[in-house]
Amino acid sequence: MGIELSSPPAMLLLLPCLLLIWWMLRGTLRLRGSRKIAVIATRSIILGLLVAMAAGIHPYKLLQHRQVVIVADRSASMEDEAGLEQWIAEAWSSKEEEDVGAVVAFGANAIIDSIQSAQSEADHGRYEFIAKPNPSFTDMAAGMRHAAALLQGYGGGRIVLVTDGKENSGDARREARLLKDAGIPVDVYHWPSGGGSDAAIEALKLPAVMKEGESFSFQISIRSTFSGMAELKLYEGNKEVGVSGVQLERGDNLFSLRGVASEAGFHTYRAELYAEADGQAANNTAHAFSRITGPGTVLIVEGEPGSSGNVEAALAASFIRTETISPEQLPLELTDYAAYDSIVLNNVPATRISEKPMRWLDSAVADFGIGMVMLGGDSSFGLGGYFDTPIERALPVYMDLQGRKQMPTLGLTLIIDRSGSMSGTSLELAKEAAMRTVELMREEDTVGVIAFDSSPWWVVEPTRLQDKESVLSAIQGIGADGGTDIYKALQSGFEGLLKVEAQRRHMILLTDGQSATSTPYSTITNGMKENGVTLSTVAVGQGADKRLLEELASAGAGRYYYTEDQSTIPAIFSRETVLISRTYVVEGAIAPIAGSAGDWGRLWKDGVPQLQAYIATTPKELAEVALWSSEEDPLLARWSYGAGKTVAWTSDSAGKWSRDWVLWSSYPDVLTEWVKWTFPQFQHAPYQIETRLRGEAAELTVTSTTGHSPSMNGTLAVRIREHSGNERTIGLSPAGLGQFRGELPSAEPGAYLAGIGSVNGEAFTGGTTAGFVIPYSPEYRIGDDEGEGLLHAVASLTGGRVIQSAEEVFRFQPPAIRKPYDWTREMLIAVLLLWLLDIALRRLSIPWTGWASLLHRAMFRKENRMTVRQTTVDSQHVLSRLQERKGKRSSFLSGGHEGDEGHVRLRDGVKDAPIPSGGLIGDQLDNKGGRASVEQENAQSATVSRLLAAKKKNRR
Repeated sequence: MGIELSSPPAMLLLLPCLLLIWWMLRGTLRLRGSRKIAVIATRSIILGLLVAMAAGIHPYKLLQHRQVVIVADRSASMEDEAGLEQWIAEAWSSKEEEDVGAVVAFGANAIIDSIQSAQSEADHGRYEFIAKPNPSFTDMAAGMRHAAALLQGYGGGRIVLVTDGKENSGDARREARLLKDAGIPVDVYHWPSGGGSDAAIEALKLPAVMKEGESFSFQISIRSTFSGMAELKLYEGNKEVGVSGVQLERGDNLFSLRGVASEAGFHTYRAELYAEADGQAANNTAHAFSRITGPGTVLIVEGEPGSSGNVEAALAASFIRTETISPEQLPLELTDYAAYDSIVLNNVPATRISEKPMRWLDSAVADFGIGMVMLGGDSSFGLGGYFDTPIERALPVYMDLQGRKQMPTLGLTLIIDRSGSMSGTSLELAKEAAMRTVELMREEDTVGVIAFDSSPWWVVEPTRLQDKESVLSAIQGIGADGGTDIYKALQSGFEGLLKVEAQRRHMILLTDGQSATSTPYSTITNGMKENGVTLSTVAVGQGADKRLLEELASAGAGRYYYTEDQSTIPAIFSRETVLISRTYVVEGAIAPIAGSAGDWGRLWKDGVPQLQAYIATTPKELAEVALWSSEEDPLLARWSYGAGKTVAWTSDSAGKWSRDWVLWSSYPDVLTEWVKWTFPQFQHAPYQIETRLRGEAAELTVTSTTGHSPSMNGTLAVRIREHSGNERTIGLSPAGLGQFRGELPSAEPGAYLAGIGSVNGEAFTGGTTAGFVIPYSPEYRIGDDEGEGLLHAVASLTGGRVIQSAEEVFRFQPPAIRKPYDWTREMLIAVLLLWLLDIALRRLSIPWTGWASLLHRAMFRKENRMTVRQTTVDSQHVLSRLQERKGKRSSFLSGGHEGDEGHVRLRDGVKDAPIPSGGLIGDQLDNKGGRASVEQENAQSATVSRLLAAKKKNRR
């Protein structure tokens, strides 16, 4: 035990405290005597305690035990996990019982794995890791930092770093210098690197910009630890463009393969290596990208096969390459859309576009500047079910008719299967479809919702849409359970709809199963025909009764839909809702009226042909309407959306509604102008992006090719779409003339497209498109083993040891560690109590002297009572002895003869003593000794009498 002082200068405060005490002794006039002394003593103690706290005076105890934190490397390069666990178990076995320790596991991050204070694990000779850090990187500095925090909490100790030393994140030398200043030595143990065979693609290089038709080389660098044959595959997007067998040699290998820039656009490339002897697959892929300039490439998506001949011919006349596909063939990877300059949707219903391509089309326009043109027809715009879809957000028109008058009132009942087979995604999408349908309807319309299993349940009774929110909330509460009985549900829906007064009454039935009953449906369908009620059906998946649902739709004068893609259910419901109203198709002789569309005005300076029909839509607030109808509906509209541009033509392109336009000699040029207006301007490329891995994150450096900072509203930012589909906007900070930096956390390897523009609040305005590559982690690279040298440097910097075995971990002289005890809380309590006592001494009018006298008297009385008790006991003992001696003397004087004896009774309960009958005692004593004995005994009797009298007085 001892006392330590953390702030010695604070002890100088004692000088003013002593002066204050001296002043109080001299100047405190209103307090006198013992009261003054008590007050000054109390204050002196308070001042002393405060100075002690300010000076940091604490008691401490010296501890003599070892404290060790083992920092274990759990990155991917540490292949022998079982061996590392055994090594730690052996280290625990060598420690003494009073030794304490912990294990910190690290990779890209560091995690405390366990804390040991006794030989719990060592007794069984085993250790198992619990923590699972990210193995993609090796950050030794993070592990040492965690260990140091643990040791500082325990008062110091040693760190044992067990690793192969292949650092690729953090700075171990810098952390070692900090640990040296903290007085924490780091012992190191070099774990041998794995000796398995491995081959890794170090780099894939090709020109960043090429001309269409240009021949170029793929430069592929491979490092291998073995010799043997391997297969090298090259991909453009997801299309395989080459396969080659290559001979690998130990060390660096360089291969060159030829390629041709066949199509204009932004292309991503991937090289993959396959070798039988390869033991690590994470480093067998490399990515690159290139921009191919030349004539534009347009992807045409047609709803009806062979209906895009006019569009293909018009674009081919302007040397624009086209590729025509069906909606089901849309790419599932976002980077594949970058190969096109624009995408034309020619009379394509939304019910045929899956959820992912729908989102990719929106992202391709907004983020990467790819153009989009929608050409109308009876399966496009609102009739195609595009309400509240990503494609609607990208187009310059709304799908619903906002503010339109004289629309027929609608009574609609939605009958939704909620049986157990619909649980999960199917039911959620069905509910979303129902809610989207409600959003499309007006306040004058009536809606009812039935959810059915073995029996129907009215989720929403047929009601006017005065409160859409309550209807939407009720739909959201539908849950899955039970079997399937279509007949009862259809009958309930029909009976409910008969009570509704509306110009058009319709039912939509959705199910994924077979009906539990075989009751004929003719009774219901006949009643529907008599009362003007129509029915459309939706079959979901292979398990649905497709034959029954198709017959019901035919008998109900509606439409039958079958889908295996559940994501199209909302689009089907939206399409049905629009078709029921029958007001979206405007027919007649329609003469387009020129609006404001900038340079497009020259295209119809000599007039434009008439149209026979179009799909009614509502223009968006910021859209430019180039052509209007007499009903004030947009026929041709355009706008900028994010980094791209989109165009909407609400009539068709096949001639069904636009016969005169198709025969118009200027039509090919006009149509080509619409498409070319949406083309991105890749060739200008005002920015370039470079990447650098910093642990799990990637540092992005954006460089302006013009050499100066751009002038724009807001902050320069990069918007990327990750492989998982998540979208990120990364703000950039100036890093030099024309340079900006940002960080992409948790970047996965691959090629990325980025839209570079400005962000103001949450609004992103794209300006250009660029690409960058995130390579695989350097943890998987094959390199020279320089880890042992780094570990020796860490040990040397911190004064640690280079240990050779696990038994050496706890083999060192334990330091004397002071374990302080913080008694600040107790001292504060004491100061508070003394302060209260000081107040009481000074402020309370209490006769302190009287109280002291009473206390003294009470203490004295207690002491006197104890003395009397002891004296009484002693006196009884003396009388007893005196009586005994008198008896012996009488017997001696009488010569042993018996005679009459008298008795003398003593007071206070003393037993009677016999007295011989020979006469007075004085008359019988003839010698000097006898006379002295009598006098002594008489004196003792007098003393006893005085003591008894005093006792009696005290009792009174």
